[in-house]
Amino acid sequence: MSSLRFQAIKSVSGEEKIISGYGEKRITQIFGSNVFNGHNMREYLSDEAYKSLMNSAKNGTRVDRRMADQVAASMKAWAEARGVTHFTHWFQPLTGTTAEKHDSFFTIKSDGTAIELFDGDALIQQEPDASSFPNGGIRATFEARGYTAWDPSSPAFIMEAGSGKTLCIPTIFIAYNGESLDHKAPLLKSISALDKAAVDVCHFFDKNVSKVIATLGWEQEYFVIDESLANARPDLLMCGRTLLGHSPAKGQQLEDHYFGSIPERVYAFMQDFEQESYKLGIPLRTRHNEVAPSQFECAPIFEECNIAVDHNTLLMDVMNKVAKRHKLKALLHEKPFAGVNGSGKHNNWSLATDTGVNLLSPGKTPRTNLMFLTFFVNTIKAVHDYADLLRGSIASANNDHRLGANEAPPAIISVYIGKFLSDVLDEVETRVKEKFSEQDEVILKLDIHKQIPELLMDNTDRNRTSPFAFTGNKFEFRAVGSSANCASPMVVLNTIMTETLKQFKKDVDGLIEKGEKKEIAILQVLRQNISDSKKIRFEGDNYSEEWAAEAKRRGLSNFKTTPEALDAYITDKSKAVFFDNGIFSKRELEARHEIMLEDYVKKVQIEARIIGSLATNNVLPSAINYQNTLITNVRGLKEIGIDKKGYKAQLNLVEKVSEHIQGINDNVEAMIEARKQANNTDDMHKRALKYCHEVKPFFDKIRYHADKLELIVDDQLWPLPKYSELLFMR
Repeated sequence: MSSLRFQAIKSVSGEEKIISGYGEKRITQIFGSNVFNGHNMREYLSDEAYKSLMNSAKNGTRVDRRMADQVAASMKAWAEARGVTHFTHWFQPLTGTTAEKHDSFFTIKSDGTAIELFDGDALIQQEPDASSFPNGGIRATFEARGYTAWDPSSPAFIMEAGSGKTLCIPTIFIAYNGESLDHKAPLLKSISALDKAAVDVCHFFDKNVSKVIATLGWEQEYFVIDESLANARPDLLMCGRTLLGHSPAKGQQLEDHYFGSIPERVYAFMQDFEQESYKLGIPLRTRHNEVAPSQFECAPIFEECNIAVDHNTLLMDVMNKVAKRHKLKALLHEKPFAGVNGSGKHNNWSLATDTGVNLLSPGKTPRTNLMFLTFFVNTIKAVHDYADLLRGSIASANNDHRLGANEAPPAIISVYIGKFLSDVLDEVETRVKEKFSEQDEVILKLDIHKQIPELLMDNTDRNRTSPFAFTGNKFEFRAVGSSANCASPMVVLNTIMTETLKQFKKDVDGLIEKGEKKEIAILQVLRQNISDSKKIRFEGDNYSEEWAAEAKRRGLSNFKTTPEALDAYITDKSKAVFFDNGIFSKRELEARHEIMLEDYVKKVQIEARIIGSLATNNVLPSAINYQNTLITNVRGLKEIGIDKKGYKAQLNLVEKVSEHIQGINDNVEAMIEARKQANNTDDMHKRALKYCHEVKPFFDKIRYHADKLELIVDDQLWPLPKYSELLFMR
């Protein structure tokens, strides 16, 4: 293993560089070239089929069978013209990755004639095995049938891998009885529910609004390291993070990597995966170095939420594939390295109308300002009322390592809106009385539109410690983990916003029925919502111990571990909001909770096995080898008559090495016993708690001794690539 480490180090310096670039083509020339988008649909579809498909994508209506056959034939013709031979229903099961089963267009007719065929049935529905994917008890092994169903709102695309090309059709994944087994189905339901609730509220201000779209702009953070070095680390290969490793002398303390010059080899990788992304219609806009060494970020232009989720999931797959071309390893884990920043995926969320209005952007008239305040305040109210559920939506074994560290928000959910908007809400709260006079209507003329654009450009600070912050014309959910599927937090955010808007409309309608003027009724309810949700707002340092104490006094939850946080999904309150808005059935929700707990258990279990193996099979042999060298040295010095003072340092080293060897051995054995006890627990929730509180604590104990040995043992004997090599050699 030690030789593998040095072979890897040697290969880094001799790595053949891959030169990438867009050539002489502009991004606009390649953007969407592998997507069956509006331009390509216009070329290949009849007017009737095109209008039918566009109507389905926009309004969620069903594509009838006759039109489906036309769309399938046109899609096949477009794909074959680009060298495609196979198609797949591309879906997002609850595994954390994407899934696909490839079928060829090739078939044989009854007379033996070979033909290429792709009809409406193949486009609309396929039948992969449902029992082999996480299902939380919805499917038994003998009930294997499940279906993928076409999502017309997300365009088909061609995925290139080597010399092969496959037509990918975005789909939902459901069980035989229609229960969802994926991320997309509940996301689409939440988008639809939010659309209806938001339109109803918009009609208080503008009757021309007929559709409201949830938009998402994600920011993807990731690490890039040399592939050969990664291959010499079993923990990176199996777990996506280092379970052992002492911090290097130089980490991120000089802050010299942030926004620095992008390393040439990484730059070539970036250009390559950007080019592949542009072909797939992923509108990447920015790239830069992040805070930690070897950490980077990319971000796209905002898109409709469903498509944005598809694109982010697709991007992660593209990054992994392209990295291999460059003999690099892209690490999407939330905390690949201890002691330096982890990676998140900030979800920038907003609402847009079909009339071209961003509902979270201040307007230029009293009426549009009031509409902005309505959606702004209701978002804060939704986060306040369902903070625990929002926390649960970003809970994972990976993210537990990141939340609350120096680069990520804490596990306490709070909202940051900045001093100016805080003052605006305070003014609404204090000036709006239970009953208005005509003079009180002056509040409707809050002239905030002139100040806010200037404020957003120059005067608004960004609170990087806040998990949920208003950043101008959107809310940024900063606590989402880098490897997560964006759908989970978006389903929750869309759903709780739906419920809050429905209640808002009901309350306003009730006041109007009692004779209040509409604007006064709206302000009355806003005032109450501002007052009711005030405790979730926090403008200070979310990392401070003072905030933790203050949050506790306010009654805000602080779920620091995944098993605790996930319980929010099965409270009566959460069940009601999901059931009442048609997002999950009781069985679906309980199954999803079970799946997330099982995922947590499996990940911690795998890490426990890997850290035990690394410590026993790699660290201990090298430590014992070095210890034997020291003992031989001491024995030799003693034999030639050197006084004990002459080899006191060697004896001290032998003692320290022995202490750490014993520490590793004892803790590995204790961890194995704790794991056995946890595995004997049938209840998944109790098993998750045992892994969290009784197995996982041994990781730090084992790591402490292993990392101390890394500082002592002869570098030539140490088997695992060190942090200084992983983070700085490329």
